[in-house]
Amino acid sequence: MNGSGHILIVDDDREIRSLLSRYLAEQGMRVSVAADRKECEAMVATGKPDLVVLDVMLPDGSGLDICRMLRERQPSLAIILLTALKEDVDRIIGLEIGADDYLGKPFNPRELLARIKAILRRTGQTAESPPSARLYFFEGFEADPALRMVRHESGAQLDLTGAEFDLLQVFLERPGRLLSRDQLLDLTQGRNRDPMDRSIDVLISRLRRKLNEHTEAMIFKTVRNGGYQLTVTVRTLAGGR
Repeated sequence: MNGSGHILIVDDDREIRSLLSRYLAEQGMRVSVAADRKECEAMVATGKPDLVVLDVMLPDGSGLDICRMLRERQPSLAIILLTALKEDVDRIIGLEIGADDYLGKPFNPRELLARIKAILRRTGQTAESPPSARLYFFEGFEADPALRMVRHESGAQLDLTGAEFDLLQVFLERPGRLLSRDQLLDLTQGRNRDPMDRSIDVLISRLRRKLNEHTEAMIFKTVRNGGYQLTVTVRTLAGGR
């Protein structure tokens, strides 16, 4: 994998495609563009991008539907949704169907670049942050950051999005520690919390649901006005098996 990542920009606005592709290319990234769903699907199939910057409103389909489709076909593909500033409902739905992050329009290209770099670092798509070889064991689960995979002792593999795995890993690295929403946003997405930002709550809810399909243990504790806490014992194994 190269050190910059391959970014696919999907937006029907030619000016935005041109601006972002030129800016990201100047930052050393490989960039492809698509104007609609058809072009997006073709580029994902042939160009194999590491991350897709996807506008919610496209002429031939909803970006939310495309996000859902991409997540089903390529679970490891990182996705950032671009939404109109007031489309908070769309942002929440986007996270629920598997987007890694979202950015409201209008936005500063430097902020998008920061979000892209943060996600690529977390997913191991850049040379500056190699995947950890440490394994985590908790309540019958095994989490492998190198493969970005969670398995249950029954043999079942959990279908986690990139954002869900990132959040789980933050807790596994800090078992028993109370973490506020601001801290979790900073640790997972490298940004401060907007008062209206519900992304952490949505991701916690999704993690709970997926983990609770295999255990009845209360893995996450909600502390009112405090944040969240991983309450189970975590064992680690360094250096792989």
